[in-house]
Amino acid sequence: MAFLTLLRKRLLGLVLVVFGVSLITFAISHLIPGDPARLIAGDRASDALVAGIRHQLGLDLPLYQQYGRYLLDLLHGDLGTSIRTSRPVLEDLQAFFPATLELALVALLLAILVGVPLGVLSAVYHNRAIDQIARTLAVTGISTPAFWLGLGAIVLFYGQLGWLPGGGRLSEGLAPPPTFSGFYLIDALLAGDGGLFLDVLQHLILPAATLGFVTLGVVARQIRSAMLEQLAEDYIRTARAYGLSRWTVILRHALPNALIPSVTVLGLTLGDLLYGAVLTETVFAWPGMGAYVVKSIQSLDFPAVMGFAILVSFIYVLLNMAIDLLYRVIDPRIGEVN
Repeated sequence: MAFLTLLRKRLLGLVLVVFGVSLITFAISHLIPGDPARLIAGDRASDALVAGIRHQLGLDLPLYQQYGRYLLDLLHGDLGTSIRTSRPVLEDLQAFFPATLELALVALLLAILVGVPLGVLSAVYHNRAIDQIARTLAVTGISTPAFWLGLGAIVLFYGQLGWLPGGGRLSEGLAPPPTFSGFYLIDALLAGDGGLFLDVLQHLILPAATLGFVTLGVVARQIRSAMLEQLAEDYIRTARAYGLSRWTVILRHALPNALIPSVTVLGLTLGDLLYGAVLTETVFAWPGMGAYVVKSIQSLDFPAVMGFAILVSFIYVLLNMAIDLLYRVIDPRIGEVN
């Protein structure tokens, strides 16, 4: 019963979030000065041609009618048609989503692999040199703009050292692997093409490291805070009194309990990375949803911008729901309390 109640609440929250995001995005999109019909027709087009395009796109209707039509289509799973590409927005997002998700997942993996150990060391060596270094690194990651970090990485590792490619998803002249998952790393492995896998990996390192470094600070600070709280608990002193080694107590007892409050941050970080990929993909010419929505904004492509915002918000709510369920797997007592 508790599970069904939670599920109903989350589904209701999903509907409200999608409605709120669509309303806010629609309002902001139409407050931006400019005329999409004029951009499509060109500066030298006649007023009659521009008016015809505006009528064809439904932009001559009152705003409440435009929004009502959009909501009606949204209820049927239709995100509208892109003004810029003339294709259904849902098809565009499906085409670009795998590239963005692959980048976000690799960035999240890097942030976890570095951020969790960093947070643990920072807590264990509280107020020592390691703690100071870890906190400085965490604050630097949180404070550094992704676009600035990305440009710096390109200048250093591509322009000066020549170690890594400066952008794109594949080297020029290489064909993508046969599509299975949409993730080039996985598809290249499944195709048995080691050379293509290495090329994909090389192109992925800089954008994923840039995106992951911004997230690393959030992960490290959350783990540090949770670990400090756990290390002060009585059960830690009891475990040490039984003769368990220091790192056995830390890794087998303190860290698992510290991960429980950290699950929320780690889970929702993926949603943050999807939004954060907008700037990173633009800097590295990564062909994902971020680059797609930036071009859509420049073209005043309202349906594409709204579709992107709704999709990422939808993912946010699903992640939140998954986190609630994961809590009950990690600690069944949470479900008993509720």
